[in-house]
Amino acid sequence: MVGFDEPLPYVGITPLQIITAVVVLVVGWIVAKIVVTSFKRGLKKTKLPDLVVEFLGRFLSALLYVAVILLAVRALGIEVGSVVMGLSAVIGLILGFGMQDTLTNLAAGVWIAALRPIDMGEVVEVAGKTGKVNGVGIMSTELLTPDNVLITIPNKLVWGNVITNYTRMPTRRVDVDVGVAYGTDLDRAIKLAMDLMKNHPKVLKDPEPSVVITALADSSINLQLRAWVKTEDYWAVKGDLTKGIYELYTKEGIEIPFPQMDVHIKEMPK
Repeated sequence: MVGFDEPLPYVGITPLQIITAVVVLVVGWIVAKIVVTSFKRGLKKTKLPDLVVEFLGRFLSALLYVAVILLAVRALGIEVGSVVMGLSAVIGLILGFGMQDTLTNLAAGVWIAALRPIDMGEVVEVAGKTGKVNGVGIMSTELLTPDNVLITIPNKLVWGNVITNYTRMPTRRVDVDVGVAYGTDLDRAIKLAMDLMKNHPKVLKDPEPSVVITALADSSINLQLRAWVKTEDYWAVKGDLTKGIYELYTKEGIEIPFPQMDVHIKEMPK
C-alpha cells in the first residue's frame, strides 16, 4: 500500500499533496466568497453606483479564484512560475490566432462600468434584446426579460451597439393611438379623450396631456392620446388609457372603424 508521503505511480504526486490541494481549493473558494461579499458590502456604503459595485465585485472574484487555483497547483508540488509561464504562452498563442474577444469584452466592461449607459435594474434594449439589467461582469452583460429569461450578451456587443434605455428618465410619455370614423365630431372626440387622461390619477398635470391628429387614413381619422407619467407607471397607464378610450367612445357612440374595402361588382356585357 502506498503511504501518504509516497508518490503515486506515473504522476509523482503524493496522496497528502492531493488532499492538501483539495483543502486549499475548498477553503480558498469559501474565503474568496467572504472577501468578495465584504468588499461589495463596503462599496455599497459609498456613493458608487450599483453597476460599478457589481462589476468590481466580479472582477475581484475572478482574481481571487485565479489565485486559489495557483495555490492549489503549488500545493501539488508544481512550480507556480512554470504554470504562469505556460498560461502566458497559451494566451499569447490564442491572441496570435486573432481571438482578442476576451480583451475586447474586458475593455468594454470597464467602459460600461465607468460611463454607465446602463445601470442595475434599468430596462434597456441592446443588440436587439430587451430586458432588465441583471448585472455587468468582466466579460458579459446579463439581461432579465419580463418572462424571466436570462440573456447573456458579450460586453463588446453592448458597448458597440445603440443602447435604448427605457427607464433612465424619471418620466415618460404614453402614446395611445385610436381611429375614429370620417364624419365624427372631432372636437367632441378630442374633449372626451382629454377628460379621460386628466381624470386618470397617475397622469401628470405638467406636462399637460394632449390629443393630436396624426393621419387621415383610408378608413379612419387617426388620433393619438399623449399623457406624461412617472416611468414606473408607464405600462399601467398605457393599458388603462387603451381600454378606457375604447369603452368611452363605444359608450358615447363614437365609431372606431376597422379597415374595410368596398367592392363594386359591375355586370359584364353579354
